Amino acid sequence: MRLFITYFAIAILVSGSLPEIALAQTQTAPPPPRTLQPSKTPAKSSIQPYLDRVVKQLTKFQLDNGMKFIVLERHQAPVVSFLTYADVGGVDEPDKKTGVAHFLEHLAFKGTQRIGTTDYKAEKPLLERLEQLDNQIRTAKADGKKAEVARLQAEFKQVEAQAGKLVKQNEMGQIVEQAGGVGLNANTSTEATRYFYSFPSNKLELWMSLESERFLEPVLSREFYKEKDVILEERRLRVENSPIGLMIEKFIDAAYKVHPYRRPVIGYDEDIRNLTPTDVQKFFDTYYAPNNLAIAIVGDVNPNEVKRLAQIYFGRFQAKAKPQSQISVEPKQTETRQVTLELASQPWYLEGYHRPAIKHPDNAVYEIIGRLLSEGRTSRLYKSLVEKQQLALTAQGQSGFPGDKYPNLMLFYALTAPGHTVDELATGLRQEIDNLKTQPVTAVELQRVKTQARADLLRSLDSNTGMAQLLLEYEVKTGDWQNLFKQLDEIAAVTPADIQRVAKAAFTPENRTIGKLLSKQG
Repeated sequence: MRLFITYFAIAILVSGSLPEIALAQTQTAPPPPRTLQPSKTPAKSSIQPYLDRVVKQLTKFQLDNGMKFIVLERHQAPVVSFLTYADVGGVDEPDKKTGVAHFLEHLAFKGTQRIGTTDYKAEKPLLERLEQLDNQIRTAKADGKKAEVARLQAEFKQVEAQAGKLVKQNEMGQIVEQAGGVGLNANTSTEATRYFYSFPSNKLELWMSLESERFLEPVLSREFYKEKDVILEERRLRVENSPIGLMIEKFIDAAYKVHPYRRPVIGYDEDIRNLTPTDVQKFFDTYYAPNNLAIAIVGDVNPNEVKRLAQIYFGRFQAKAKPQSQISVEPKQTETRQVTLELASQPWYLEGYHRPAIKHPDNAVYEIIGRLLSEGRTSRLYKSLVEKQQLALTAQGQSGFPGDKYPNLMLFYALTAPGHTVDELATGLRQEIDNLKTQPVTAVELQRVKTQARADLLRSLDSNTGMAQLLLEYEVKTGDWQNLFKQLDEIAAVTPADIQRVAKAAFTPENRTIGKLLSKQG
């Protein structure tokens, strides 16, 4: 499964491969530069007909247990995309249990009491015994009883082998594939966990059956310890063995003091090692309540049939109290923070500024600033640092890092060009930021960025999967899917004065966090 964490995208830049990140934050390469004249027609008029069509084609309903459904009819092709959105991510994890949301996402593909096993009645006591042995091994290690540890480990391997013989590997994936399904996957972010795939439209009821059973009676202890090794290896690859991955982890830990954004979604190594099946089951029981789940179904479907089947299959879920996470409020930063690492790596420079959450009135202004400075090859940072001054090999940014549900960061990062230093990059980046404070953005440049924003959204909405993801992002995070389109109206209304006002308030030394990844000498 894929971690839905933007800083992994940054880490992967080193190897030249960029994984998918949240569609609401995807940086799509812009079209070739061209001269744009300011539009005399408000941007709202260009998106309104699209919104009107969506309103006519969209049905939203809620089951008695609180589970929400958004159904969008698209009959151009006999296919349907499904997305299950759990309103829970890394920020919701208990202390010392980091990584549990992502671990659970992996285990959700291991099957249920009927799928993924040849005999659950025989498998269950073996899985329970494995957890008992694991706890006994921990205790014996803590007490220094080496002989006892060896004996318990031998029994653990024997029981694990017995349990493994009862597993039907990837049975859910095989069922989906044999029925013509594609794209079975999931991702975990700081704020949400998403499960998605697509089916031919005549497989609607099969999806209802599979997905409802998946979260009604999952077996989260199946192959638990093997999956733990997979996740630990993933962390080694993405963090311990990746200079920029480690830099990002240290950087965000410096930028936040109390808010759980400071913790990596994949979890800390020690926490992952100490997680147990009971920990994961408790997390699931708390956060996978029906009123904490939302489902989008986009494609060739009849909304009345969807509602009928949803009641049959998902209506089986027992209603629960809405889970309440205790999210610490990050205090206002009052001075520049800096973290420096020396590793075997090309030098990187990072600079971040705290900004408000997605529901803040100035959210659209921050989005425009992010695009002006760091959206593609026409952005100011790319043109200045990469093309003109040739200080950097790449210069990019992210508005809404590492998430946007809560107050977050506007992050900028650049990889130094040979013969140049991170301090030169810092000076060049700071100059572009200061220009936003002192020089009003021209009408032509502002219109270009607004046009890009509108085009990027419409491209994302072109696919059933993209539409499903964005509808749920805005429905859950802002309370209404229509805010997805209102955001474009708000972007269209941003003025040069708005940009200067927000830039002056946000881009201050006391609100700044700096990260320097230096090449280790020798």
